[in-house]
Amino acid sequence: MTIPTGTPPTERPTWLRSGLWIGGFVAFLYVVEIVDRILPANFENAGIEARTGDGLWGILFAPILHGDWTHLTANTVPALVLGFLVLWSSGITRGIVATASIWVVAGVGTWLFAGSGDTHIGASSLIFGWLTYLIIRGIFTRKGGQIVLGLVVLFFYGGMLWGVLPSDPFVSWQGHLFGAIGGVIAAWVLSSDARRARSVRTADRVH
Repeated sequence: MTIPTGTPPTERPTWLRSGLWIGGFVAFLYVVEIVDRILPANFENAGIEARTGDGLWGILFAPILHGDWTHLTANTVPALVLGFLVLWSSGITRGIVATASIWVVAGVGTWLFAGSGDTHIGASSLIFGWLTYLIIRGIFTRKGGQIVLGLVVLFFYGGMLWGVLPSDPFVSWQGHLFGAIGGVIAAWVLSSDARRARSVRTADRVH
């Protein structure tokens, strides 16, 4: 089929593109785990090791690595749901920027402050960042739809926030904590345009 000259191609709706992006990311996590199980490649060793030179590489790789299938499957549904909501409600570009910000903040924070001798891996750092991003963003932007979405997310997933506290020694609460901090930072940075517009409107009313 040909498209007549001058007729722009139809863009896929945001919800569909968001689903494809996050679905592709989660599928990639499974591919990585399959390769790790088949070889075995011991990819877990490429995670974050606090305050070591080699451990710096883990900032890049840790969120795509998992200790076993139980670890990965536990992260699958929250990653699909929260990742989709971030992309869909923010737009693909902003959602990717938010994810990248969470990825870096979680990794650097874990590398700096986690205990020595442990390797930190798993997509849960992203999940906690997406969670706080969705909950907090509406407070910064003061947009009704985002506030409502944040409340819905808080209702269904708010209990996860206890995971930022030390509990199970085999769970990287540091990754959870700094992922959550990364989500707040991303929400603040990406709401700057809304906050700036609100300040302008306030100044106009004053004058």
